[in-house]
Amino acid sequence: MSITGGDVVDLGRGLYAWMPPKRGWGLANCGLLVSPRGALWIDTPYDPVLAGQFLVESQKRLPDGVDIGRVIVTHANGDHFWGAGVLPDAEIIATREAREHIHYDPTPQQQHALVAGSDPSTPLGSYLARHFGGFDWSATEAVRPTTYFTGELELTLGDYAVQVSSLPPAHTAGDLMVYLPAQRTVFSGDVIFSSTSRQPGDHPVHWSGPLDNVIDACERVLATGAEVIVPGHGPVLDPAGVREHMAYLAYVRERAHSLHAAGVPAVEAARRVIGEGRYPALGLPERLVVTIGSEYRHLDGSELPGVLQVMADVAAVAHDVACTGGPA
Repeated sequence: MSITGGDVVDLGRGLYAWMPPKRGWGLANCGLLVSPRGALWIDTPYDPVLAGQFLVESQKRLPDGVDIGRVIVTHANGDHFWGAGVLPDAEIIATREAREHIHYDPTPQQQHALVAGSDPSTPLGSYLARHFGGFDWSATEAVRPTTYFTGELELTLGDYAVQVSSLPPAHTAGDLMVYLPAQRTVFSGDVIFSSTSRQPGDHPVHWSGPLDNVIDACERVLATGAEVIVPGHGPVLDPAGVREHMAYLAYVRERAHSLHAAGVPAVEAARRVIGEGRYPALGLPERLVVTIGSEYRHLDGSELPGVLQVMADVAAVAHDVACTGGPA
């Protein structure tokens, strides 16, 4: 069954955030900026169903004669990128470094075949079905950016400035953030996964790192002076919320370094951090397998395993947590 729904939050001065209906893998926030002379998206939903819904909501807010001519992709994970296919004529902007992650991830149709064809009696097959089975990429063609940049990119949309900044490797190898000065808002992409007491989120998942770079990226978000921060996933934050998230990242970094120094293997380290239950409100604790594994690679120089092996480890830990009654 397809995932449907999503709320549109009016952030003022032609800026909107599209917020998915629930937390979970693949449910990313997106942005729409509208002016009398054009419109752009910041990120896209994961599959054509959700992207089509975002497009319908966007078109309701467009002036007559205005189309969405650009998509700024904060990073190349499919849940921020693959929905661009519903705008076949739009310019798609990403960092040059984003190409590395495009080649790492499966294509949409490969992922669809993997989810549909995995044995649901195995931990991996069950996990993929549960968390990705609601998306449909059976007819989704791979999309590619049309414009790559490095460093800083200054755009305008009517009277609005759009400041796009590439970031050092953090969530992926090709992250960027988008600062909208007139709206005092930053779209951070997945260098921030947010959570609040009213709207708990999920544990972050970082494929590149190190966590020092993720924390530094959060500092760059705060340095803009933005009053509103739209994270890649989770509720909209103020600067205090970003600082709370940075405290979480510092905790995971400290535990990863301590366990690595003690000779604990990466997957076992993730299990131990999950068992500490420091952040019980956050969902998907098994994603610490990815983040701690990434941190370990920076500490010992080991190679990045294939995405299927990473997800098999994630699924195995999720299965064990569920069997032992650990954090949900």
